[in-house]
Amino acid sequence: MRKGILFAISAYVMWGLFPLYWKQLQAIPAKEIVAHRIVWSLVFLGIIISSKKQIVRALKTIRKPRIIAIYTCSASLIFVNWLTYIWAVNSGYIVDASLGYFINPLVSVLLGIIFFRERLRVGQWIAILLACAGVGYLTFKYGALPWIGLVLAFSFGTYGLIKKLAPLEALEGQTIEMAFLTIPALSFLIYLETHHRASFGHAGFTPSLLLILGGAVTAIPLLMFSAAARQIPLSMIGILQYLAPSLQFSIGVWVYGESFPTYKLVGYSFIWSALLVYTIEGLRHQQKSRKAMESLEIPPT
Repeated sequence: MRKGILFAISAYVMWGLFPLYWKQLQAIPAKEIVAHRIVWSLVFLGIIISSKKQIVRALKTIRKPRIIAIYTCSASLIFVNWLTYIWAVNSGYIVDASLGYFINPLVSVLLGIIFFRERLRVGQWIAILLACAGVGYLTFKYGALPWIGLVLAFSFGTYGLIKKLAPLEALEGQTIEMAFLTIPALSFLIYLETHHRASFGHAGFTPSLLLILGGAVTAIPLLMFSAAARQIPLSMIGILQYLAPSLQFSIGVWVYGESFPTYKLVGYSFIWSALLVYTIEGLRHQQKSRKAMESLEIPPT
């Protein structure tokens, strides 16, 4: 369990710092960046999996229809998440993207109710209602749903759910996901190259190097997240995930100077209050559970 918590914290800190990395590729279209993330992630994962002699095992598993269905869904969700996030970061919407990852913990709670029949306590219901009020307020003031945050929250929340149910180990599962996505991604990159629209190798040494390293930068936190999702409760994953959006929000406002008007402050305050209520309630519940377990322990005779 402690190992799972460490994996989760490391993954979320790396994701929180992602805007600093992807901003260096701002001149390259988001679709091209995502395609390179997929291809180079597969290369990176292929090196790891080959060193552990797991290629044969991975090839055998993808013959099963259930495995194909699970990882096709998870691959599709991570593609949508990546494309939305990179577009948002490089279009000046880091703060809006951080909203998605602030909401995501509560999305995880809702998914836990639906799929694992987890029962919510009063404090958790209050947190969800506060978050809904915040999203509703932002929608009313902005005149449209905060779609960037909602797409990121529900795509990654559902991805976490699928990884919780996935039967394979993190390395094998992620390799299969990238393998499924590599054929269309590589086809797209070849199309760009043949039509003289590709950035890789033409935009300078640094951007090309960053695209290549994007494979490792992408794969490492995903591997840690996948491992964590299999070792710790979904509710704990939700709590630890506050790290990523907090870092992203700070980078958006203080590093890149994105605007944060009063109406966003009010809406975000509802959501931050929801997270505070959820965290305090969770900690108190853990303390009560621990005390209850201690009281049931039989003293030595």
